[in-house]
Amino acid sequence: MREPDGGHWDDYRFVLAVHRAGTVSAAARRLGVDHATVIRRIDRLERQTGERLFHRRASGYVATEAGQAVAATADAVESAIINGEGAVGRSARLAGTVRIGAPDGFGSTFLAPRLTGLVARHPDLDIELVATARLFSLSKREADIAIGLSLPQEGRIVGRKLTDYALRLYAAPAYLAGHPAIAARRDLEGHRFIGYIDELLYSPELDYLHQVSPGIGARLRSANLNAQLHAAAAGLGVAVLPCFMAARRDDLVCVLPDEVALTRSFWLMMHADSRDLARIRAVAEHIYGIVEAEREIFLAPRP
Repeated sequence: MREPDGGHWDDYRFVLAVHRAGTVSAAARRLGVDHATVIRRIDRLERQTGERLFHRRASGYVATEAGQAVAATADAVESAIINGEGAVGRSARLAGTVRIGAPDGFGSTFLAPRLTGLVARHPDLDIELVATARLFSLSKREADIAIGLSLPQEGRIVGRKLTDYALRLYAAPAYLAGHPAIAARRDLEGHRFIGYIDELLYSPELDYLHQVSPGIGARLRSANLNAQLHAAAAGLGVAVLPCFMAARRDDLVCVLPDEVALTRSFWLMMHADSRDLARIRAVAEHIYGIVEAEREIFLAPRP
């Protein structure tokens, strides 16, 4: 493969973006440019190198061997730039954007209302909070910081446990009043449960209904934890919910708290290349701090 001249090295980042995203449209959104610009840059680099960089398929773009080589080079350059930013930015005023990927419950219920102090201390910092039920690829730069339920087994990812968190069964008082009493675990099989859609489970740690009782299954399903919580509060059934979301609500009652008790963990993860960037480090330390300050709400239901 012929190397391009220096004027076209910037095109490499377009190849990297398409390689990571899998489609031109997704890469364009990530780069902040239009669809045509991405195609033009890739076409130009292919002409310059004399190599096909992607197989164009209906499902998206798949990098050829040459495309993978270009993407690897671009990734190395990106890592060097990030490391350079970290070196020069340690004494600078914090500015720029930090994207946090977090599970929907943690991101929307706990984290979002507790970003005030961070924003007040660093007014030039832009925060993007993506609170949704999915995994975030730090290697593909989908987020700068990711909150997950486990550490990945591959990739140059550094992580630290934020906290364990407790889950219990919850139901609305109206639901409990209108259905047979739940005095023991065996009584659960006659009740309507709310839970996840099996094929949309993004983490095996969320597949916990069978731990509650092997004879139950969700009759109302949602991939969104907030939807499950609101459905339970509306009296549509019994749900396994994190105590930090449900225990302080007056419209939910903890069911069998001494018999049904689950524990999961939240981990904070960053890519090894970017963990020393001042803005990312500041956001990570803020998240560590607020979790530590309010750890008790994660660990047990309200008495």
